[in-house]
Amino acid sequence: MAVDWDAFDKELDSIVESAAARTDERLASKISSVTRMTDEEVKELFPEPGDAKKLAELMKIVTSATDRNTKINNIVQNSEKFAGVILGLLGKFV
Repeated sequence: MAVDWDAFDKELDSIVESAAARTDERLASKISSVTRMTDEEVKELFPEPGDAKKLAELMKIVTSATDRNTKINNIVQNSEKFAGVILGLLGKFV
């Protein structure tokens, strides 16, 4: 399934801007539509709208057509921004 990341980002930005202190239903639904997570799992793992936006940015890098080394470099360059998201995801697996 190909995802139009530019359109996805625009929709996500709109949703994030309208979200209150916690992840709103539409934001969780948008993230769960391109992952294997349910809306409830997204809300649990990423209660802050900004974290869900960071997850989307990380997914965009991981699914990009660039080579593995470029993906790694992009993640490393943004490691501080993605650290909380990565911890949340890894916490789900262990």
